Amino acid sequence: MRALMSARLGADFSKLWTASAVSNVGDGITMAAGPLLVASLTSEPALVAGAAFAQQLPWLLIALISGVYVDRLDRRRLVTIVNILRGLAMAVLAAAVATSTVSVPLIYIVFFLLGTGETLADTAFSALVPATVSPERLTTANSRLATTATLGNQILAKPLGGWLFAAGAALPFAADALTFLVAAALTSAIHITPAKQPVAGDSVREDIATAIRWLWRHRLLRTLAVSMGVANVAFCAAFAIFALYAQQRLGLTEVGYGLLLTTFGIGGLAGGLLVPRLGARFGTRTLLRGGLIVEIITHAVLAATTEPLIAAAILIIFGVHSVNWGIVVTTGFQRAVPDELRGRVGSVYALTQVGGAAAGSLLGGLIAQAASITTPFWAAAAAMTAVTAAAWRPLRAA
Repeated sequence: MRALMSARLGADFSKLWTASAVSNVGDGITMAAGPLLVASLTSEPALVAGAAFAQQLPWLLIALISGVYVDRLDRRRLVTIVNILRGLAMAVLAAAVATSTVSVPLIYIVFFLLGTGETLADTAFSALVPATVSPERLTTANSRLATTATLGNQILAKPLGGWLFAAGAALPFAADALTFLVAAALTSAIHITPAKQPVAGDSVREDIATAIRWLWRHRLLRTLAVSMGVANVAFCAAFAIFALYAQQRLGLTEVGYGLLLTTFGIGGLAGGLLVPRLGARFGTRTLLRGGLIVEIITHAVLAATTEPLIAAAILIIFGVHSVNWGIVVTTGFQRAVPDELRGRVGSVYALTQVGGAAAGSLLGGLIAQAASITTPFWAAAAAMTAVTAAAWRPLRAA
């Protein structure tokens, strides 16, 4: 099976795919173990949440600058070096935990460094994919990347991270360090020739402005970026209080809440496997428009229901949509954006998504506190209805 996949997409993609799968397992392990580590040092909710924010902060601060250097530097070498440095950072954290010298500030510093590395490595990785497969195979390649990411990061790694932390607090971070180094070795073994030589403008600011102008003038990609930016505000506003919603609205215990979260992964896994067939059957335009409708229905159903099984069913459908949308949009960007602009345009798109998520996370708690636990979901449904109406005609170009 593996040999057949490699033969279809090539050895270079196989290495890139394996590197992605390995690093996604490592990321998921740390996502599960990180909050547990902070919670073992402090009982302050704000400090526990601060660790996740420390990793997101670099996307808000330097994502656009990182995109410039992704276009200026050798992307394969950049991903390799950044993964080695992230592996070293995680090794330092693992050593600090093992020697009982870890502290909350140290965790914040390490997670901030991880986030900084993500702005470079993730952007460069997405720009590398078109160099390893032919344009007509991009959907299949991105589908496989999304499927293994969902399986490794959301389904396998989360329980593994908790188990490793219980076995020894330093183990999950040592394991993540190892996955970074393995991913670096695999990426360094890729043999590709850049389509064009790295291009540098007169200044970083000029390079960023060029990418913003290019994206804004491309009606379809601009629509996708704005639509998902607003969708992330709506989604994160609703799901920022999802744990409370599951307890107060659905009557779930902590175990039930954990099981409910796995529905995202189940739907995402199905979406990654189905997207090539769905695209061939319905077409890109229908998938994108249908995805916006799924967003509206998801928020409305969650706002209205008190039945856990209904919530689980709609979240599986939402998981299918979210991975489908991600694959379609990623493929569209990779095909439409010139190679010499992929890093910068990709970073502009990523900033709209992360910025929307951060804004939504802040708004959700405020809305729920001022009104009710279901108000953020009703507000999200209303916001996505407006987005769908505005984006419907521009999506004809998909």
